[in-house]
Amino acid sequence: MNRAVITGIGVVAPSGVGADAHWKSVLDGTSKLGRITRFDPSSYPVALAGEVPEFDVADYVTARLKVATDRWTWHGFAASQEALDDSGIDLSTLDPYGAAVALASSSGGNEFGQGELQALWAEPDGKVSVYQSIAWFYAASVGQISILHQLKGQCSVLVAEAAGGLDSFAQATRTIRRGTKVVLAGGTEAPLSPYALTCQLSTGRLSVSDDPATAYQPFSVGARGYVAAEGGAVLLVEDLDHARARGADIYGEVLGWAATHDGRATRPGNGGSVEQYSRAMRVALARADRSASDVDVVFPDAVGVPAADAVEAEAIRSVFGDVPVTTQKAQIGRMYQGGAALDVATALQAIRYDTLPATHGLGDVAPGCELNFVREATPSHVDVAVVNARGYDGYNTSLVVGRYEE
Repeated sequence: MNRAVITGIGVVAPSGVGADAHWKSVLDGTSKLGRITRFDPSSYPVALAGEVPEFDVADYVTARLKVATDRWTWHGFAASQEALDDSGIDLSTLDPYGAAVALASSSGGNEFGQGELQALWAEPDGKVSVYQSIAWFYAASVGQISILHQLKGQCSVLVAEAAGGLDSFAQATRTIRRGTKVVLAGGTEAPLSPYALTCQLSTGRLSVSDDPATAYQPFSVGARGYVAAEGGAVLLVEDLDHARARGADIYGEVLGWAATHDGRATRPGNGGSVEQYSRAMRVALARADRSASDVDVVFPDAVGVPAADAVEAEAIRSVFGDVPVTTQKAQIGRMYQGGAALDVATALQAIRYDTLPATHGLGDVAPGCELNFVREATPSHVDVAVVNARGYDGYNTSLVVGRYEE
């Protein structure tokens, strides 16, 4: 089978724009959470979020394309361009039918949709933009990015909330194995608008704390939910032979993956299924032809909901025992599918720089959540990393990435 390697990383997140800026923020450890500035949150129980700093979409697309798209697609434009630039690939040398896009999506262009509906209802003869349907559409980013870069191969959108951010890499690898040369994979999210925040509040999982230092504390006694964030990551997944032929710098390889479902709805106090979550990890390892002892670090979902954290900790222990575990979501915020894709970027940088980044936001560990957390950035040889993500209402996905070896 064709091997799928990752040759470019594009990040647009509260931790910065670009892979280097993100990694620097991760090692620095400074919280990127703060009061929402995109609108006045004073009438909402939630006031904190992670926002992308100093982001200007005009750096990536024309004004004409900007007005036809939502902020989550703007992040996708930027992250895709960052990944392409980082990879050094020249798309003009490719057959456009040999290149594709496979991104994850959760809710689509909420901010755009809300603005247009408000315009419609504001006046008796109100109207919406001709772009309303396509800008809000959950597959808008995939469509717009494929058109912008003329990537005409098999394009896909994966929908499984946060788990979709990892499913996109599985889809990209399958597409590579069918003969496509390059695939943009990952995802972004822009959930910081009044309508989008109202939708998220319905789950009961958002932290209502107004203290950025303690609002998001996964696996801790003080865990009270998560803080939402915008942004994410897009990575260039490439056929190994194609990457080697052009002399590409390789971050790592997609080795294996698996997705399972709990088979029941997510409800308050229901943390999910240990059996199904651990099965996703075991099947991913089997497909990667790796054992649990080969894994050097695990990046967990880290949702910050006590029942879900306890289930996740038990599942990780049952598969890996005392493996090092690290998460930066409490530093950056939870970006749903964008956060899962960003964890893949962080895992690949941990492999590249042989460094285990510190776990952020960890207070006193909650009973049942005992894991071998990385307490501070630690030089350590990293060959294999497992990235986990869970989607609301029972989705579980595990992805195995590793150092590229001949």
